[in-house]
Amino acid sequence: MADVIDYKIYGNDLQLVEIELDPGEGVQAEVGTMTYMEDGIQMQTGMGRGGLFSGFKRMITGESFFITTFVNGGNGRSRVGFAATSPGQIVPVDLGAIGGEFLCQKDAFLCAASGTDISVAFTKKLGAGFFGGEGFILQRLKGDGMAFVQAGGAMIEKTLQPGESLRVDTGCLVAFSPSVRYDIQFIGGFRNALFGGEGLFLAKMTGPGKVLIQSLPFSRLADRISAMIPAPTFASEGDS
Repeated sequence: MADVIDYKIYGNDLQLVEIELDPGEGVQAEVGTMTYMEDGIQMQTGMGRGGLFSGFKRMITGESFFITTFVNGGNGRSRVGFAATSPGQIVPVDLGAIGGEFLCQKDAFLCAASGTDISVAFTKKLGAGFFGGEGFILQRLKGDGMAFVQAGGAMIEKTLQPGESLRVDTGCLVAFSPSVRYDIQFIGGFRNALFGGEGLFLAKMTGPGKVLIQSLPFSRLADRISAMIPAPTFASEGDS
């Protein structure tokens, strides 16, 4: 059973979540996301639940081999803050209220109450592995406590009814309920494929369940910044 934690989210576009812990309570986080911690908070860096095998599976997703747990070892309440790694929003997810499980993109997980199982989930269809981009490997958050995921830009939540479908750019997909069927669909049309600028494939999400979407994934932001950087120029041998 996960620890019951209190929290407060600060900021608008560059957000931080502050977790308030009672004595003995803890929160798990990706390495390098902690911003500050008050007296009494103790860091415990390890491979998390599942040990060595769990650490290697996280490495496959491009995440850190380790998970850091912050435990309140003092006698009173103490707080620890975690910042998002890109401009956007931090989204609280009550795992107990949505069935105890949620799937998210590899860079979306920020932190979760101690007792939450953080593991790797592979997509079911081979086509998703070849063409799904970020969707090939997903992280599974499992438990009954609070978890926090981060979304680039604005976050949009969609609740799909049974049989209702939604097509999403694979990079814009943040997280979704395990009841949602995840598939890859060719965008269709010769001109769309070559000149549409949206990639060849979209993620098709079919309900029932919740889907979280981000308006500006970090990869897209990085591409736009890179496009604005002028190419380096080199002087010829005759220049002085």
